Amino acid sequence: MADTSVSYKCPNCGAPLTFIPGHEKVSCEYCGNEFEVNAVEEMFKTKRELAAKAEEAQATKWKTEEAGEEWSAEETSTLHAFTCSSCGAELVCDENTMATECVYCGNPTMIPKRFEGTLKPDLVIPFKKTKADAVAALKEFYKGHYLLPSNFTANNRVEAIQPMYVPFWLFDSAVEAQAEFKAEKIHRHETASEVITETQVFSCHRVGKMQFEKIPADGSKKMDDAYMESIEPFNYAELVPFQTGYLTGYLADKYDVSADECAARADNRVENSAIEVLKNSVQGYHTCSIENSAVIKEGGKVIYAMVPVWILTTRYNEVPYTFMMNGQTGKVVGSLPYDSTKAFLYPAVCSLIFVPIIYFILKMFLV
Repeated sequence: MADTSVSYKCPNCGAPLTFIPGHEKVSCEYCGNEFEVNAVEEMFKTKRELAAKAEEAQATKWKTEEAGEEWSAEETSTLHAFTCSSCGAELVCDENTMATECVYCGNPTMIPKRFEGTLKPDLVIPFKKTKADAVAALKEFYKGHYLLPSNFTANNRVEAIQPMYVPFWLFDSAVEAQAEFKAEKIHRHETASEVITETQVFSCHRVGKMQFEKIPADGSKKMDDAYMESIEPFNYAELVPFQTGYLTGYLADKYDVSADECAARADNRVENSAIEVLKNSVQGYHTCSIENSAVIKEGGKVIYAMVPVWILTTRYNEVPYTFMMNGQTGKVVGSLPYDSTKAFLYPAVCSLIFVPIIYFILKMFLV
């Protein structure tokens, strides 16, 4: 059977090739050989083309029914099988997976057919943080959360750690923004019998032109948008031209949310940021609130990029908890369980500490 995937193996010893975070080359951890990313791209170009053709040919063959329950139409539309070119094992992944790792032999595997019909990324931010960095960052993330259940931190084990390149659309935009703000100056003075509050109300009009670069919006439905925005910012100065060699040894998804679909999110972020800039220019007042605004986009372009994310999963009381780490900066986000007993007792303990302190201070002043 022809291979429908490509295993990136060292041409010297046959071991898996891996792009090591923080390095500029693809390395073999067994014989030590290093290869330029564009060299790896060229080395496996023919194999990728053949694998794509093999999958296309395989799709036209008859398929036999297997014993057991039939897959539903929804399941068969999202799950697909491929053969590992290294060990021959069958790999099952969803329709958006472009790069993965064989669970049997560990070889990094590309699925070239998945690249067809989609745009090739313009740029990529290579991984800088390793698996060990991700585990250490998660443990650090637990610190300072006093309401965490004690046995969560004591018995916590990371069940799954996955490095993934996530598709992102980066929007550049020049805008002209204008807004009206209601601002107030408040003055209070006392007489012998009353407190007088005088409020002066002003209408402040602001206009400005601004340039926004690389406003991010993730192009993957499976990635939580709130998490993706929380692990920002990425250092876009480290974007490099995309080469498939950067994907070796990592999971990679193609976009399933188009740039057009993400445009509304980008517009919203640009508008909010522009209005905030204008608002910050209204100074010398006690209060400031927006009355109305208009942000007009004068032009812009979109870049398709892949950014690195570590996904960590743990479980507590049969409930899964997912954390995400920026694979470039190491910033971690995620939700944590809390101990309801600690939540009840914590204010009481604080009060027990606070009351003696107040008593001691009062005693000093009254003596």
